[in-house]
Amino acid sequence: MEQPPPRETTSLPATVLAEEQQSVTPAKPVTTSEITIGVHKPTWLTVVQRLAYALIGLLLFVLALELLKRGAAGYGKLLVEQLNITSLGSALGFGWLLAYIFLSGSPVAAIAVAFFTSGTIDGLQTFTMITGSRLGASFIVLFVGFLYHLRGHRRAASVAIGVLALLTTAAIYIPALVLGYWLLQSQWIGVMTATVDSPLNSVIDVIVDPVVAFIVHISPDWLLLIIGALILLSAFSLLDRAIPDVPGGQSVFGKVGQLLYRPWAMFLLGALITSFTLSVSVSLSMLVPLTIRGLIRRENALPYIMGANITTFIDTLVAALIIGGAAAFTIVFVEMMCVTFFSLVILLLCYRPFARIVLGTEAFIVSSTPRLIGFLGLIFAIPLVLLFVRW
Repeated sequence: MEQPPPRETTSLPATVLAEEQQSVTPAKPVTTSEITIGVHKPTWLTVVQRLAYALIGLLLFVLALELLKRGAAGYGKLLVEQLNITSLGSALGFGWLLAYIFLSGSPVAAIAVAFFTSGTIDGLQTFTMITGSRLGASFIVLFVGFLYHLRGHRRAASVAIGVLALLTTAAIYIPALVLGYWLLQSQWIGVMTATVDSPLNSVIDVIVDPVVAFIVHISPDWLLLIIGALILLSAFSLLDRAIPDVPGGQSVFGKVGQLLYRPWAMFLLGALITSFTLSVSVSLSMLVPLTIRGLIRRENALPYIMGANITTFIDTLVAALIIGGAAAFTIVFVEMMCVTFFSLVILLLCYRPFARIVLGTEAFIVSSTPRLIGFLGLIFAIPLVLLFVRW
């Protein structure tokens, strides 16, 4: 039998054999430690740096707002001298516009109390002027959001929180205005007795006020506006560095982050921060960088705004006692209680429908440039019209 020819063998180069052996060799299991090598874990130094950025950024933020208020106040005094406030409607519009000019509601509320003490306006006019100051105080949030938009952030993320603050404030304060007017007009509430010895200052005021006083002393009003804007931009930069990039939003915080979804928790947080800063302008403006970075969603910011709008009356209550006595205190206290009443009613009975309506309105306004321009025109036109109402 003929044998088959032997198979011809071909010798492969050593490098090829080595590559084939590597290709068939099972891959080495990847350990968890090897996977996490590329993941950045913040060290204690990083945490300290972020805390320092946050603290310095917050102080600069408050400093900038105070300088903007002082600079704008110089022009607000001209308006005070020229206009004759003789009715409830004109007092409401006057307080509203002054809050726009001062970029804050607290000094306008103090002016209203001073007018009441001097007999320039009566109690009901004081009440409506303070209401107007609170309606206009949220404008600073829209202003801050617009500055963030100029720095390259999306309009829907930066401007929307300002629109939300204005809508939420109006939704609470307008019915509170009606209830408070009825209570004061019907004289159901008598003059309350209370005493106070000294003005109320926050911890931040103790640090910032000397710096503000020095800058105000050496600078004219128009330069204060420029310096305040530049410091505000610097504060934004530091706050951006302090806030970490958080993938997955609030879930990274675990159970603590879940509290941000609870309306009561955010309501109390807004009230607490405003009690500490004694400025709704500061506490609400802080929402802008937090919402842009995804740490707080706009729907969770709504109860925060409601809480902040209550405790913002603390400094006004003290100021009323110092310069206006028990009668002025009663006016401010009635307004604070009316705002608290409607806020609690909404949280307890109809928060979900209320949130859907307000958030839907905010989305409708911000999603279109013409509608946003129209909204801006409306929030200026309403107090201007009220300013000339003589009833």
